[in-house]
Amino acid sequence: MRLVIARCSVDYAGRLTAHLPSAPRLILVKADGSVSIHADDRAYKPLNWMSPPCTLKEGDGSVWTVVNKAGEKLIITMEEVLHDSSHELGVDPGLVKDGVEAHLQELLADRITTLGDGYTLIRREYPTAIGPVDILCRDADGATVAVELKRRGDIDGVEQLTRYLELLNRDPHLAPVRGIFAAQEIKPQARVLATDRGIG
Repeated sequence: MRLVIARCSVDYAGRLTAHLPSAPRLILVKADGSVSIHADDRAYKPLNWMSPPCTLKEGDGSVWTVVNKAGEKLIITMEEVLHDSSHELGVDPGLVKDGVEAHLQELLADRITTLGDGYTLIRREYPTAIGPVDILCRDADGATVAVELKRRGDIDGVEQLTRYLELLNRDPHLAPVRGIFAAQEIKPQARVLATDRGIG
């Protein structure tokens, strides 16, 4: 992971445009290729970000351009770099889920036809480079389906499943892969975002 603290401005150009005026910020560049920009508030949520797969080009040391496969751009204009360091974190052991999520995963895996007639389980905790997919299965037509389980389904869970789908769909043995977001309660905003992204 690379940590950069810099006074910078940030411009996003894609489905819409957004601008962050000049201010000191933390920029995280992760091993999975993601880039996120943080302020010293908002808990863990970034001000702006680019999910993998994407590429980072550092031009003349003062302008960074991050481009994803859809051609969307995140342009970071550096005015002053206060800190720049890289750290090898190694393979993360992953999140140990609470009893509720683990139990939901076990129950759904044992009763995979709850998702539909003809569904078959490939495996629980399917490993990927960015973490395990809760359940990977096939539908009645043999298409691959990735299932993300949460106790409370919010936007972060939909974003997590979106990242898994982007990665899984790069594997020709699995693609095309569609997603299902399952939770005891799904927040309205998460439902809208999932629907917009074709997630069931």
